[in-house]
This record gives sequence, structure tokens and C-alpha cells, in this order.
Amino acid sequence: MPRGRKIVVDGDACPVKKEITACARAFEVPVLMVSSYDHVLQADEGVTVVQVDRGADSADLYIANHIAAGDIVITQDYGLAALALGKRCRVLSNRGQEYEDSNMDFMLEGRHARAVERRRGHYSKGPKAITAEEKNLFQHKLTKLLTLLQENVQQ
Repeated sequence: MPRGRKIVVDGDACPVKKEITACARAFEVPVLMVSSYDHVLQADEGVTVVQVDRGADSADLYIANHIAAGDIVITQDYGLAALALGKRCRVLSNRGQEYEDSNMDFMLEGRHARAVERRRGHYSKGPKAITAEEKNLFQHKLTKLLTLLQENVQQ
């Protein structure tokens, strides 16, 4: 792995922290988990935890200011994903979907439409709880991405 690459996790409500840590250890890639003070995260071998203010976008802003090209960002926030893509990071959702420039406009438009509906008083239920199968799929996708990045560096 190139010197400096890391996995950066939007730790607020991230259901795959254990899977991220396991993959990172296997590939010897450091992890930076960022969350607000409302969420208690434990540092572990190879995992640095940073806690930020409770502000709505505090974790996202911290992450945006501490990522670099080549990092892997794990988030379910489309806005943060768009910022990370702009900095030439690879971005995965908590369910293993890789965000790409080609689908980001569509995702951001959907996010905007849902925000408009919420302002009108129409609330959705939110995402379903993640299943064990989805956690396994996420771990598979992260492993595949790390393998691909490692192979590209070694060539």
C-alpha cells in the first residue's frame, strides 16, 4: 500500500465498524474513525478515534479536511461522499456500494428531494437495519477494493 493511504470512517451510526477493522488489519491499513461526542468509539490496534462536536456536520467537515487522494472513505452521507470523490478518494457506503462521479448527481438530487419533503412535513422511515448478510457483503467489497488497490501499487 502506498505510504499514507488510510480508511476514514464516518463513525456516527456506522454498523460495520468491526468489519472495517478486520479488513484494515489484514491489509495493514490504518483506520481513522470520526464521530461526535454522542457516540462512544474505542480505539484499537491500527484504529485512531477522533471525536468532534455535536454539530450537524462536524464529523463530515473533520473528515473532509483530513482526507487525501487515495484514501478510502466509508460513509452513508452523499454530501460527504461527493466531497471525498472530489479529493480523488474511493468511497463506499456502509452496505458496500461504491460511490462514483457518474452516479453522484442522481444521489444528490434524491437527497435534495427528500429534504424538501421533510420540510413539508413528510417523513420517511429511514433505512432498514443492516443484516448479517449485508455486513458480509460490505466486508467482501472492502476486501476486494483493498486487494485491487494493493495490486495496482505493486505493478
